Formats: sequence, C-alpha cells, structure tokens
Amino acid sequence: MKNRFFFSTAAALSLLCFSCTKPHTTLSEHKQAFAPPIMGWSSWNAFRVNISEDIIKRQADLLVEKGLKEAGYHYVNIDDGFFGKRDGNGVMQTNEQRFPNGMKPVADHIHRLGMKAGIYTDAGNNTCGSIWDNDTVGVGAGIYGHESQDARLYFGDWGFDFIKIDYCGGDVLGLSEKERYTSIRNSIDKVNKDVSVNICRWAFPGTWAKDVATSWRISGDINAHWNSLKYVVGKNLYLSAYAGNGHYNDMDMMVIGFRNDSKVGGKELTPTEEEAHFGLWCIMSSPLLIGCNLENLPESSLELLTNKELIALNQDALGLQAYVVQHENEGYVLVKDIEQKRGNVRAVALYNPSDTVCSFSVSFASLEFGGKVKVRDLAKHTDLGSFSDSFEQTLPAHSAMFLRMEGDTRLEPTLYEAECAYLPLFDDLGKNPKGITYAHDKEASGKMKVKFLGGQSENYAEWREVYSEKGGRYQMTIHYSHGHQRQLEVAVNGTVTRIDRLANDDNHHQLSIPVELKAGYNVVRMGNSYNWAPDIDCFTLTKAL
Repeated sequence: MKNRFFFSTAAALSLLCFSCTKPHTTLSEHKQAFAPPIMGWSSWNAFRVNISEDIIKRQADLLVEKGLKEAGYHYVNIDDGFFGKRDGNGVMQTNEQRFPNGMKPVADHIHRLGMKAGIYTDAGNNTCGSIWDNDTVGVGAGIYGHESQDARLYFGDWGFDFIKIDYCGGDVLGLSEKERYTSIRNSIDKVNKDVSVNICRWAFPGTWAKDVATSWRISGDINAHWNSLKYVVGKNLYLSAYAGNGHYNDMDMMVIGFRNDSKVGGKELTPTEEEAHFGLWCIMSSPLLIGCNLENLPESSLELLTNKELIALNQDALGLQAYVVQHENEGYVLVKDIEQKRGNVRAVALYNPSDTVCSFSVSFASLEFGGKVKVRDLAKHTDLGSFSDSFEQTLPAHSAMFLRMEGDTRLEPTLYEAECAYLPLFDDLGKNPKGITYAHDKEASGKMKVKFLGGQSENYAEWREVYSEKGGRYQMTIHYSHGHQRQLEVAVNGTVTRIDRLANDDNHHQLSIPVELKAGYNVVRMGNSYNWAPDIDCFTLTKAL
C-alpha cells in the first residue's frame, strides 16, 4: 500500500448504538449442507435455435452413455428454438417441424433416464433467437403477458424442472428486471415451487435475485477463445459475497469440447485453457452446463469434465464461491473453505490470465494456515508434498492450477478486503452512474476498492464473517481514499463509530479505531447515512495487548 499515513481519530469519534440486522450466517448455520450448483447439458452453444426432438433425446442418451450422468450431470436444458406460435387463447404451441410430438414426450424421455428437464423463455415479449437468429417464431413467444398460462403449461402439463429466463425482449421494452423476474417467479410458484430458475440478464442483476432464482448470469455470452473466458472470469472474481446458501453466480455454459466451431466464436481452447476453464467454473461454484454437441466430445475433454476431484469443489456441501486473496502482477490466488467451515482444509486456485508466464509466491499465512501444509494437485490427482511458510509455482500463459491444501492449524484472519464485502445496493446493470461498485485502484491492497459508498443508510459495505477465536478488544485499521468532505460510519455488531475527520484530499490514507469483537463471527458495516463515505480499500484487525 502506498502513500498512507496513520491518522489519529480519538478526538473525532462519537459513539452511537443502533440495532444491527441479524448476521446472515452463524456458526450453527455453517454445518448445513446446501443444494449445489446444477450440472448438465444445454442446447444453445452447439445448436442455437436449430434444435429438434431427436437432437435433445440423443444428447440426453449420450449423457448416460458417456458416463456424464454418473459424474453428476443431471439436467438436460432446452434453450431457445422450441416455440411454434400461440393459439387464439394465447396458449403456446410447439414448433411442428422441430418438435412434431410436442414437448411432453421429450421431458418424459429425460425423466425416464433419471434426469431433469429444462426449458427456456424470455422475460419480455420476444426471445433472443427472434432478435439475433431471425427466428420469427420467437416473436411473441416470451412470457410477458402470459405468465400464468405458460407456467401451467411448462411446469404442470409438460413437467419441466428448470427454466432459463432471458432478457432480450425485456431489454428492448426497457422493463424493470426486478419486477419482471419476481412476477414470473410468483407465477411459477403457484404451479411448482421446486422449479429451478436461472436469470439470464448478462450481468449481476442485484441482490434481489436470490429471492427469485437459484442462479443468475453475471456476463454476456461466452465464446470458445481465451479472451472470452478471461472476460467471464473477470466479471465473477469479486462476486463471492453473493453466492451461497444454494444460490450461485452463473458463468454461462462451458465451451469445453468445441473444435473450431463457428457457433461459439470460430476458435477452440487448448487443453491447458480447457483445464483452467473447467477448474475455475468448479472452484467458483458456477453451474456446470456442457454446451458442445456430445456426439463430437473428445476423449480428453470427457476426461476433464468427469474429473471427480474438481467436480467435488463445485459440489461441496458448503456451497461457497472462491474469493481473491492475492493479486500480484498478472496472477490471482483464489481460496475457499471446503468440507468444513473454518476447518484445516481449503481449496486454492492459482490463475494466470495473461499472455506470458506468471510466477506465484503464496504465503500460507495469507491463506490462514499455520505450520506445515500438505498440497495436492486436483487436476493431476497428484500429492505435491508438505510445505512450510509458502507455496511457489510458475504457470504458463492462459492457465490455472487447482490445489487442495491441508494445514496443521487454521489461523485467525487479520485482513478484510473491501472487494469481498457484501453491498446490498450493488448491481452490474450500469443504470446508475453513481451506483456502489467494486473498482480498480492500482494503489489499493489487491488493486481493488469499493466506491460510491454512502449517501443513504442502506448503501453500506458489509463483512458478515469477521472472525475472532476468543473475542475481545481489537485495533481496527481502515485503509481508504477520497476523504475530502466525507464522513464514515463503522458498525461492529450494531455499535457505531462515526468518524467526522478524514484526510482532506483524494490520496490513500489510514485511520485506526478500537473495536470489540465477540467470539465467533462478527458483522462489520461501513457507510454514511447522509453523505458520501470515502472509498474503502480494506481493514485489518490487531488483537489489543
């Protein structure tokens, strides 16, 4: 961290108390097992609107024949292209050429194989296929204005278990995302509350999504080349606070197994890139949906897609998404708990998105490990040995390494980055030019910060799992910038410290305040109820002597 000085605030603090909302997670809740991200196959990347009854049934059969169902791929999702037209009563008919026997026999075939069937709609009036593929039958095929009857048809009469809800038609009409998806969810629940809903808005839509869907897209469509993969991963690097409790950030269908296919960008990934692709989808807990034509799936790609140790990261009972713990040069280090919350086992990824080799030196203390640490390469199924102090590795361009690490002891964390905080008013839709967001800052710890914090009481950053083994008095050091004419409110388990004197410039600074933590998990909030707060880089905790 650069250009920081210690700013004494003892004379500037006024203490207030208010009732803080209950933490979303407690020690007992961490013992629960949550529904994992879905695994399966989806039709769009390989076939776009050119699907048929025979194609869907064959792909379902191949999931079984190739051992993919046994590996956990249980969903067969039919994307855009099955529509025919609505009759005089507005009831959707299937495309007579593509699905001459209707949709129920297709869903029944999938169910007889012991799998679940997925379907598609648009939150607006017209589907994406009608706009981008000139598929005229998609005009008027969206669910807008037909929610109740489409829900009864898709999940009652036809018996589907999952739906992807696109937003091309909704975007054209300028509709409210929250209102549209909430209304659709309510209509589906009247028929079947167990339907899994995917929001496809091509950006993180907002924290309301968890009340509507089990997953939500966080990026535009993926293509089968590295720059596209890098873009999608980059959109999800700092969204770990919004995944969990059975709800997940969706990084789109995978492009593993494509070979120079123009449908997904006209290129293909190298084996090294495919391994990075799959491992990152696994450790970041994205739904795992195969997008290629399974008839042409190479053996090497099949072996990767059925890697049990990588899949275990995705399907882990804790349901967590890995977060960035280190970003130096071009490399990222991601980590998450697996098997047991705050246990001695963690999953770690070393990710090199750059076009050159990248060297990593990862301090075990930064991973909260003490003593010796046993390391296993999950992609290669190889134990690498026991290490002390740090783990070092050099990775080639466009690659990643996925590790299971087990330490002798688990250390109490001391650093909390702003980019790992939960922001209740955050979305990635770009409609509010001064909406709270995670922003790049080369002088910040981890090169990221949170800006546009405050202005109203609801616009805060929250760290829900600030952990103290025994509780007690701590010194909290807050690193910030842009303090000019701003104030900061810091709440620890509901007790607020208001800081009125900040550095009167836009440079990076730090200040320190005493705080009291309870044993276990604590909730820390930062914001400003009636004015902008400074940009927050991170805070550290030091046990008071």
